[in-house]
Amino acid sequence: MKKVIVEVKDIVTKFGDNTVHDKVSLQVHEGEIFGLLGGSGAGKSVLLKEMIMLQQPFSGEITVLGENLSTLSLENAHILRTRWGVLFQSGALFSSLNVAENIGVALKEYTNLEADLIEDLVRLKIDLVGLPSYAAGLYPSELSGGMKKRAALARALAMEPKLLFLDEPTSGLDPVGAEEFDELIIKLRDLLGLTIIMITHDIDSIFTIVDNIAVLGDKKVIATGSIEEILQSNHPFINDFFKGKRAQSRLGCKHGR
Repeated sequence: MKKVIVEVKDIVTKFGDNTVHDKVSLQVHEGEIFGLLGGSGAGKSVLLKEMIMLQQPFSGEITVLGENLSTLSLENAHILRTRWGVLFQSGALFSSLNVAENIGVALKEYTNLEADLIEDLVRLKIDLVGLPSYAAGLYPSELSGGMKKRAALARALAMEPKLLFLDEPTSGLDPVGAEEFDELIIKLRDLLGLTIIMITHDIDSIFTIVDNIAVLGDKKVIATGSIEEILQSNHPFINDFFKGKRAQSRLGCKHGR
């Protein structure tokens, strides 16, 4: 049995009278790419924000890298944040900083490394995510959608985390760019020994790179497991999602039809 890296236990999330999560529970194991799937308003992004301490649940517990988020001191929370990286859906790059400066922000904030060493590490991260070296001096407004994703990914990897959170990493990319980004995610997982949690609706990503999935719906986890296990569920959302033309085409390819 692989080590549990993230455990969500009986999470309840409320916004006023609106309950988003009603005792949501799941586990993410070391080295896997874990997908969060669900319809609009199912609470995927909210749950991710709770995992990275941008939001607090109403009740329940979340344990990340062995730390219970609800009992962490401010000092230990600060340390824990250096052990994960986050790629937000929009990239969330600082518009006033170039790519190299964006990647170097965490290194300057959380380490005492000399400037020359930070520059070397930044160049390594740029190369690692497949960006050309000249991208270091470009600003977010000068980047294509795919380059923005890679730059934001390089920034998420700056502190050499063991846990990576990805929010819709292939959204806005054309099919070729999305496939290349999926291949990059697998490469980085294997090369760096990462555990990855990703929100995605991308059918190709779900069938090609995700190891296990939790499907959120009806304020709960309605199904969890491998794609084969998920397909055994008769829940309406799962039936609708996986019976569409794109999903059926993917299933046909998967089974050689």
